Parts: sequence; structure tokens; C-alpha cells
Amino acid sequence: MRGGPAEARRYGGIVSQGDGQEGGGGGWVVVATFEQDFRVTWSESHIRHIDQGRTVQLILDRSSGCGFASKAKYMFGRVSMKIKLVPGDSAGTVTAFYMNSDTDSVRDELDFEFLGNRSGQPYTVQTNVYAHGKGDREQRVNLWFDPSADFHTYTILWNHKHIVFSVDDFPIRVYKNNEARGVPYPRMQAMGVYSTLWEADNWATRGGLEKIDWSKAPFNAYYKDFDIEGCSVPGPASCASNPSNWWEGAAYQELSAIEARKYRWVRINHVVYDYCQDKSRFPVTPPECLAGI
Repeated sequence: MRGGPAEARRYGGIVSQGDGQEGGGGGWVVVATFEQDFRVTWSESHIRHIDQGRTVQLILDRSSGCGFASKAKYMFGRVSMKIKLVPGDSAGTVTAFYMNSDTDSVRDELDFEFLGNRSGQPYTVQTNVYAHGKGDREQRVNLWFDPSADFHTYTILWNHKHIVFSVDDFPIRVYKNNEARGVPYPRMQAMGVYSTLWEADNWATRGGLEKIDWSKAPFNAYYKDFDIEGCSVPGPASCASNPSNWWEGAAYQELSAIEARKYRWVRINHVVYDYCQDKSRFPVTPPECLAGI
């Protein structure tokens, strides 16, 4: 992850658009706790606040999962969180971190979904992109480390040119704006930031073959360093289209040479499913799959 305010990454907080410079500039950095910037959307009893609100623990047990969301929505920018995933036998659980327009038929959504596993198996992260209500763009990557042993940074960069999903400083997926090819791209609706921990053992692990072992409950995931840098909605209408926003800068229009090498390494060694290669679902390769990075 390049740039961004150290205060926001270290303490957790939201950065609103200021003078168009990276980090917001002009005193727009807000060092804030979870309670100031997020709201519980589901089962408050299963969310615990740690370290004076800078870290939250999500809990899944037989009675409920839980979730939270940002109080505001955003147009373009970058959102990241440090997450420590459910350890041990987490088969059947899903820990999610995503952006969502919270609209029905024309939903826009950018997903990280961490699929639980049986002990000793690699942790798989599924990404998906919904644009103007169309999804079915799943990709899965096996993580090359144990994401339950420590916190790692998961980031979504979203600008007019492309969307980049990153794990620490490794891009794992790039989704280009291919509207010129007739492919929908999320650029008309603001999106909120969401996280959930929930039961999905009908599909999450080996297609639903591996069920949750409730004797291992409760299942816990931890979040900290909430960093959102973008155009808050409601807010100045001109913000989202401002080419001076740092995330629209030349350095963020394409991957750097180092990022491109890391991206290729991930794609060659760790991708375990790509809808672009699934001929049973897509006999004709979707046009966006032909665009490269």
C-alpha cells in the first residue's frame, strides 16, 4: 500500500477529501475510534471493543454471527483494514470485508471473502466484483501465509481506471474499467464499508462438503487500523470527479513495475479459481478477461 496518512493506519480512522493531496491534507485526517466511524449492523452482543475502540473482535457461535458498517458512503478512493482471521479449524465460516452500494437490482459491490478451512489447509480468499447488479466474477487465491497468526493489511483501491485488491503490498486482483467494451464498471454509486463474520457451511469450504465443527466455537476474527480515504457522500458533488484526488494520480492508474511482478507471482502460484477460465460457466470468455492488467 503506497502512501496514506500514518495516523490513520496506526490508530484507525477516516480521512475525508481535503485539498486533493494524499492523506487528505489541510487537517482532514481524523484519528477516530471504531465507535465514531462505524455502526454495528448485526448482533451487537457478538462484537467486542478492544484497545480503547481501536480493535474490534467479531464472534460467531451457534446463536449468531455479526457485522459492522461505516456510517458514511464513499465515491472512489482507498479502504484498508488489518484483519486477523479465525484460527484453527474454521471450516464453514466466512469472514468478509467489502464495499457495497446497499442497493438492490443495481447493486455495486467489491468483496473480500475469507473462506474458512480445516486445520492445516491454506486459507482461501475469494474476491468478487458487482457492477450495475451483475456479479459472478469470482476469483480465489490461496494465501501464502497463516492469516490467523497475525494481522495483515487488506486493501481495495478504487478509481476511474481500475480496482485493485491487495494483500499487504501484493496486488492479488486487478479489475479494469472496460466500459468501452460494454462491461459495466462501478462508478455511479457511492459504497459503504462493511465487515461480517457468519456461517456459510453450505458453500464456503470445498463447496459445502466441510461443515462447521461447532465444538470449536466460538470463532473469533479481529479488525484494527480502519483506514478510509475517499469522497464522503453526502459531500461536495465535485469531489468524485476531481482528477486532482491522489488516488486518480498517474502512480495509481496502473501497477508499478514492482507491483506488476508481485501480481504475476500471485497469479502464477496462488490462484485456485478464476471465472475467466471456467468454460463450463462461461463458454465464451467474458470481454473483461481479455484486457490483462
